[in-house]
Amino acid sequence: MSSIRNSRTRTRFVTAAATVALAAFALTACDDGSGSRDEGASPASSSSSDGSPSVTPTLTPGSGSTTADAGGTPVGSKPAADASTKKPVAKAPAPKKPGAKDTAVTCQGSNTKTVASPLNRPVNHMLLTVTNTGGNPCLLYTYPSVQFTDAQAEPPVIEESQPQAVVTLNPGESGYAVIVLAAADGSAGHGRTVKTLNVYFHGRSGNESVGTGAHPSLPAGGTYIDDSLKVSYWQQSMNDAISW
Repeated sequence: MSSIRNSRTRTRFVTAAATVALAAFALTACDDGSGSRDEGASPASSSSSDGSPSVTPTLTPGSGSTTADAGGTPVGSKPAADASTKKPVAKAPAPKKPGAKDTAVTCQGSNTKTVASPLNRPVNHMLLTVTNTGGNPCLLYTYPSVQFTDAQAEPPVIEESQPQAVVTLNPGESGYAVIVLAAADGSAGHGRTVKTLNVYFHGRSGNESVGTGAHPSLPAGGTYIDDSLKVSYWQQSMNDAISW
């Protein structure tokens, strides 16, 4: 009876020893000598060795990372603006062309107002003031063509009074001329009193009157004139006019 127990005990011991030996053999086969286990090539190494492109993983949105994707654009960043979407630079406005209101016209009765004012000094002088009432600049060419009551011809002009340039009146501006009414010493003949005055305007050539004339009022008692009657050229300033 005891021999049977001993036989079973030895059998169990042998079986257990064989099991331990097999386990030790398996561990030795798996051990590469460095203490780590070699579980074969990783999937990534296998994929790289056979020429297939590797895929770089990207982080999920909201991670705060700017990992680049396969196309090279950082994830979560905006692409650079295309130059074609930039607003064009505004060009400077073209110079304004002269309009109809910038074109100068000839001064005449319809676009001016004429006033005749007798002067105390110089004596026997009358000042003509012409004001541009139109919307365009106007030109006072040469001198006024004046005609008193029953006059047969316009009086001569004082040649020395000719200005260097044509008088130009912008809207609202005035030009001037004087009429020498009579000789200061009374030496001229054919003295008389007149009560009406017409003023006409010359064109560019100075040989003709253009447009409509003006009819400024004279003093109620009339104006004395004689054969020494003459006029000055149009002047840009009053002082230049009354100096004649």
